Amino acid sequence: MSETETVIDGKTFWRVLSQRATGMTVVTGRSDQGPVGFLGLSAAHVTASPPTMLVSIDRKTSALGGILAKRCFAVNYLPATANALADMFGGKGDPSQRFAEGDWGVLETGAPVLKSALGVFDCIVDEVVERDTVFIVIGRVVAVATNDGEPLVFFRGKTTSGIAGVP
Repeated sequence: MSETETVIDGKTFWRVLSQRATGMTVVTGRSDQGPVGFLGLSAAHVTASPPTMLVSIDRKTSALGGILAKRCFAVNYLPATANALADMFGGKGDPSQRFAEGDWGVLETGAPVLKSALGVFDCIVDEVVERDTVFIVIGRVVAVATNDGEPLVFFRGKTTSGIAGVP
């Protein structure tokens, strides 16, 4: 076996990662200027005991400052009907209008939660790990909400409504 290290470029990394179908999420928080959020494809659970979630947030993401300052975030699993919302939080359109789309409320932390989300984890930040170009933010779940419906799914670089669209 060779001791040389293979360098995987970002484009190749994302191409391989896109082979995994994943539910689309919007990660939200709050700042002194109001609600903040971004399309978060890296939201994941850490453990169920105690309930803990993590999100990876790029250093350049405008929501990062608010989430770190207010020490809370919410992970909102998008329903199949939320394509326009995913586009808005994914950087298409005016960022100041992100929360104009959808019906929003709050649970325990004050981070915005999408009332039609299939699932919501409302979290208090427990730990922040800086790693290269991202902050890995780990939060303790303090409230949850659920709704019935089909998910908005990201697969091979595209969004699809519901699990039937994933081959």
